[in-house]
Amino acid sequence: MKATIWHNPRCSKSRAALGRLHAAGYAVDVVEYLKDPPARATLARLYRQAGITPAQGLRLTGTDAAGRGLPGAGDDAVLDAMAADPALIERPLVETPRGVRLCRPAERLDEII
Repeated sequence: MKATIWHNPRCSKSRAALGRLHAAGYAVDVVEYLKDPPARATLARLYRQAGITPAQGLRLTGTDAAGRGLPGAGDDAVLDAMAADPALIERPLVETPRGVRLCRPAERLDEII
């Protein structure tokens, strides 16, 4: 089986999700999203398939998202900001044939593996 993870190797939750995918036998395409950011359209698709809004996929900790007014902003503004500054993307986002999940908490991964 194949999976894609939008990954930050410095993040313990992201590393744990990657390890669980490997342990479950997935061939994993690892996208270091800070180096290779997803396109705005890709982010929109991932959040839609995960059943969450872009604001729910917004990283607040360690970013200036609140200072930019993004937590209360509309989907278009949040997606534009994430596309311009991938540090605003919460991680890890994981896509498998069973769906897409923002794996925070890590147990969300169980829904799609």
